[in-house]
Amino acid sequence: MQLNQLISKNSKSKKRLGRGIGSSKGKTSGRGHKGQKSRSGVAIKSFEGGQMPLYRRLPKRGFKPIGPKEKTAIISLSKIQDIVKKNSTISNSTINLISLQKLRILNKKYKKLKLLGPGELKEKLNFEVNAVSKSAKEKIEKLGGKIILKK
Repeated sequence: MQLNQLISKNSKSKKRLGRGIGSSKGKTSGRGHKGQKSRSGVAIKSFEGGQMPLYRRLPKRGFKPIGPKEKTAIISLSKIQDIVKKNSTISNSTINLISLQKLRILNKKYKKLKLLGPGELKEKLNFEVNAVSKSAKEKIEKLGGKIILKK
C-alpha cells in the first residue's frame, strides 16, 4: 500500500456555493439579500453603524493596573548582616522598614517589608516585618531573635 492509495473515511465534501436553486446554496449563496455583508472582501470587525465603537469609548490606560499597588521591599539576611557589620547602632534595636529607610538602605516609596532567607546571620536580632520566608524565620529564631509580623 502506498500513500496515494490510502482512503480517508473522515472527509466530507464541501457544499459548493452558487450552483443553482436545487443545490440549496444557489442564487445568493446563503448570504441573504444585498447590503455590505453580501459583497465579497468586506470585514466589519468593530463597526457599530456609525456609533462610536466600544474601543474608542473606553479610556486609554496602557499596561499599568488601575489602582496603585503597595510596593514591597525585599531584603535578604545576607544584606542585613552587611548592614549590621557597617552600623553597630542597628544591632541593639529592632530592624524595621522605617529604620532601614532612615539609614538610606531602602527607598521611601516602599510601604511594606519582606525578609528572605539567603545568607547567614551571626548575631541575635529583632525584626518587625510584613512578611518573612520560612528559611529566614528558622535562621533568626535559631539565634534567639524575634520576628514581629505586622499587617
